[in-house]
Amino acid sequence: MNVVRWRLWTLTTIGVALFVLTAIGLWRQHMYDTDGFTIVALVQGGFFLAAVALTWRGGLSRRALIAVLALAALMRLLVLFAPPYLSDDINRYVWDGRVEGAGINPYRYVPADPQLAALRDEAIYPNINRSDYAPTIYPPVAEYIFYLGTRLSESLTAMKATMLAFELAGVLLLLRLLGSWGLPRERILIYVWHPLPLWEFAGSGHVDAAIVAFVALALWARRREAAWLTGSALAAAALVKFFPAIVFPALYRRWDWKMPVAAAATVTIAYLPFIGAGNAVLGFLPGYLREEGLQSGGGFFLWNVLANVPPLAHIGPKLYVALAAAALALLAVRSLFTAEDRYLAAAMMLAVAATVLLSPHYPWYFAWIVPFLCFTPRPSVLYLTLACPLLYFVPGGPDPEGARMPFEWAIYGPFTALLALELAWRRSARANLSSLKGAA
Repeated sequence: MNVVRWRLWTLTTIGVALFVLTAIGLWRQHMYDTDGFTIVALVQGGFFLAAVALTWRGGLSRRALIAVLALAALMRLLVLFAPPYLSDDINRYVWDGRVEGAGINPYRYVPADPQLAALRDEAIYPNINRSDYAPTIYPPVAEYIFYLGTRLSESLTAMKATMLAFELAGVLLLLRLLGSWGLPRERILIYVWHPLPLWEFAGSGHVDAAIVAFVALALWARRREAAWLTGSALAAAALVKFFPAIVFPALYRRWDWKMPVAAAATVTIAYLPFIGAGNAVLGFLPGYLREEGLQSGGGFFLWNVLANVPPLAHIGPKLYVALAAAALALLAVRSLFTAEDRYLAAAMMLAVAATVLLSPHYPWYFAWIVPFLCFTPRPSVLYLTLACPLLYFVPGGPDPEGARMPFEWAIYGPFTALLALELAWRRSARANLSSLKGAA
């Protein structure tokens, strides 16, 4: 058997294993076994890494690439029709879409408000989290997506299908971008076979799938030097959830005014239909920050680590946030002076740094990083995105007993070690290159 055929047979075996593990993961969800499901997701990550190693340098036929995409679609279809298990956020999506369809501003009322009593049902309303005290937390573009997703059917499956449609758009853009950079299109496997988007988008229907689409559009527009579209697409991503705004400096070209103007215009236009809510257009965001321990500091992994080191124990949450913001600002300034062909790597650097410093409590917050891996191979970031399901071993929200810390150590500890090795290797490679140039 020649090498090419061996690779194809091995990749096929891995694909079958991933499909079987997907079915097993659904079974564990059906049995309400979160720990069992989490173990399955982690095992999927191991098979996924083997597939990445086989395809990173390309060499697959067009037919094999189509098979990779087909298997990704089959796994998503398998998960699509199963009820959401890992998160109940999608119920709020459907509810907000229903409220908007009734011509009501979703930022004005909590779901339990008597003004919305006529919209309640037995399928969605009882499953909305924080229904009696929290208005919607989602920015305007997310609200438009919820409205769109409920026009055909106010069901969970229809909302999940809407998210998969956005994900499909993101995959098509990533394929175009890989071709534009002259990179093997087989690298799309890094996204489509990754367990995290599978379970968080097809499984839970998280709106972060739209972030993948809008960020991919921004990256594609940046490649084509379409500043207006870059600014608008990135602003749309940030108005699904705010955190993608962190990559703005990486995509910005110095002295360009079109991109920031487009972004500002997009933000303004997006908020206009909801402006009647006044200051309430921020929704439940301030309350969410309190609930997740992000104002007290307890929600930050690194702050908790520093608080246990005697010389650093005096660092309060406000000082930690200030230091984290300063670190991100320095990385942002550095990205402004990055070489033109390095903006993808700079964008991933900012995305990962923000994620690590703010240490989200839920795995789906890591999913938007995965597309960057198609262009910039980083073992540390691969590990980060594959290990984050460890967070499912503990509940989210406040963690006064520190039950989350061991699992966060298992995520961020090896990530840090791998990152240190990568930086040391790159420094050594640069030193060797300089020596060779000097000798020449």
